[in-house]
Amino acid sequence: MTVQKPRSRMISVRLSDEEYLALKQLRFTTGARSVSDVARDAMQVLLHGAYRGEVPDHHMDEFRAHLRSLDTKIEQLAAEITTFKGNGNTQ
Repeated sequence: MTVQKPRSRMISVRLSDEEYLALKQLRFTTGARSVSDVARDAMQVLLHGAYRGEVPDHHMDEFRAHLRSLDTKIEQLAAEITTFKGNGNTQ
């Protein structure tokens, strides 16, 4: 896939293991090509809203609630995987 606009700038953000795993899971959920694409897409949503002056608290609250929901689901899946492996069900 060809990149429409070449990217020449880079930022660096430190994440906890949990934050990185959540982004990685979101990558699979959304079908993004990489964790960087997930982060870039989220940043674009925030930037476009900020330019239009449309980042009211209720949108951020909704976004945070969605992230909390995803985090809970990830924790549940991790617990199920741990239980599954604990029962001797490994490949």
